[in-house]
Amino acid sequence: MTPVVPVVPSRPLLPVVGADLPLPVLGGGTRRHVHLDLAATAPALRAVADAVTAALPWSGSVHRGAGLPSQVATARYEEARREIGTFVGAREDDVVVVVRNTTDALNLLASAVAARGGEVVVVDVEHHANLLPWRTGAHRLVPAATTVQETIARIAAELALRPAALLAVTGASNVTGEVLPLERLTALAHAHGARIAVDAAQLAPHRRISLAASGVDYVAFSGHKLYAPFGAGALVGRRDWLDAAPPHLAGGGAVVEVRSDGTDWAAAPQRHEGGTPNLVGAVALAAACRTLAALPEGALEAHERALHARLLTGLEALPGVAVHRLFDDADDAIGVVAFTVDGLAPGLVSAVLAAEHAISVRDGRFCAHIALERVLRRPEGAVRASLGACSSLADVEALLAAVERLVTEGPAGEYVRCDDGTWAPARDDRTLPEPLVAGATAGGSPCTAAAVDAARVLTV
Repeated sequence: MTPVVPVVPSRPLLPVVGADLPLPVLGGGTRRHVHLDLAATAPALRAVADAVTAALPWSGSVHRGAGLPSQVATARYEEARREIGTFVGAREDDVVVVVRNTTDALNLLASAVAARGGEVVVVDVEHHANLLPWRTGAHRLVPAATTVQETIARIAAELALRPAALLAVTGASNVTGEVLPLERLTALAHAHGARIAVDAAQLAPHRRISLAASGVDYVAFSGHKLYAPFGAGALVGRRDWLDAAPPHLAGGGAVVEVRSDGTDWAAAPQRHEGGTPNLVGAVALAAACRTLAALPEGALEAHERALHARLLTGLEALPGVAVHRLFDDADDAIGVVAFTVDGLAPGLVSAVLAAEHAISVRDGRFCAHIALERVLRRPEGAVRASLGACSSLADVEALLAAVERLVTEGPAGEYVRCDDGTWAPARDDRTLPEPLVAGATAGGSPCTAAAVDAARVLTV
């Protein structure tokens, strides 16, 4: 086992493209971009960008072509598939299907379950990617309790009620970062004759996963949250259901033979990868997997724990700031924190952080409406800050200082509520990037258009 190296959270663990990007702020000048919205989309690792740059000159038709570039492209694509499987500890007979993202992966798996006529058990606080696909078929919704223990008890009761084909769970909440005990849930599902699928969109960038060691049957994750934002993700898991499922995307490459009276479909993974594969996306995702896997054992977790602890203690010390959790007894979490500020709409908080401090966070209900409304009782949403391998202590301190200033002094200028519910400065004197200016002129951005209607001034 590789020894754990001392972690210094004052600097990022891994370099990314766009680090220290200068952004314009209200009042003139620029500030270093503080990227704390990694749970939505993470920047590309430098190693990912380098891998893509190396692959582009050899672009060719994957699986189709006698030319050398085509052969190189095919080899790179299949090697990427192997590396993606290795990253999640795939078993020898598991299948790695390269898809667009976690949502795509779980929709594919939902079609496989539906083809078997089985039911899916799912908890109601899931991200919509792990909730809506199951609603297309037979499913049972388990209301989450205020504790992990009671929630697991409710899942157990539902599984015991009548047979289910699959238990679908999220590895780590995209709202609060809380991590569920996957090995315990896996044992529970298997004890009741069900398989388990894990939405690892948030877990995979932060913790190591092993299908072989844990017994998890299927895992789905996205490249754009794993520092490979090029439109690729993966579904990895047991072959039999995927071989029997209807083709996810009917087309060339997914077939063995096409006749006038029918089609012989290929086995997985080709069965579900119709059309020209996303070579760049697969190469990028594999490079991200390879880079994260090369970190010393425990280094990423230790790095994030130090930053997460400082962020939590700093926010909880500020008057009027509340940190939110789904479960009272959760003892593990990735670097994701949801909070609110008394008297200020979450959208206003995030707008102030962006416009005045060049800090990117997320606000709203995070594609987890039931979690925000029923469990957290925040129908208006919350603010979410998310950390990762590219985060540093300076990022956390910048956020804490900005929130403290907002709490004690309020916004520096006037903000307006846009037609789409977002917020923007009433008068924006920043030098905005050209796409934003063009979008305002063409009416392409609802928020910008609303701000223009409120006598917003663009300096370009």
